[in-house]
Amino acid sequence: MRWLTKLGLISLLAVTASCGAFGGKNRGGPSTYNDNVIGGNPRDPENIEGTTIWDAFKPTKAEQIVQVNRYLWTATLDVLDFLPLQTVEPYTGVIVTGYGTPPGGGRAYRATVHIKDPALDARSLNVSLQTRNGPVSASTARAIEDAILSRARQLRIADRKL
Repeated sequence: MRWLTKLGLISLLAVTASCGAFGGKNRGGPSTYNDNVIGGNPRDPENIEGTTIWDAFKPTKAEQIVQVNRYLWTATLDVLDFLPLQTVEPYTGVIVTGYGTPPGGGRAYRATVHIKDPALDARSLNVSLQTRNGPVSASTARAIEDAILSRARQLRIADRKL
């Protein structure tokens, strides 16, 4: 008879402990695990941190990093080294420069470069050039893109020889 009482108490304890595991949250009662709200509506499941054990294994927004081709990145900085850097964001692949005059030139240029893919490819590179009077011709921008791509290929070939 004593073992039957112990079995009944263990069963009652197990049932009581598992009540909140099957959709028991957000039923209108007070709760302590809904206090970790990032922002917005506290009832929104998108805003609750750590609601299940599997949420610990999901990537966070801070871990979503865009990969940038290192040869294109280095080549861009090499080719545009005469321009002063304003913003360099290696995680998004954006380089923004201020106005600068190339050696032997008389016109000041400014560039915005976006490297959007880890591949060493022309489609991975977007170059936007401006002068103080407005955008430059497409052939000038294409010449800068070609110079960056050529330098990136040179860097990759030099890496393979090591």
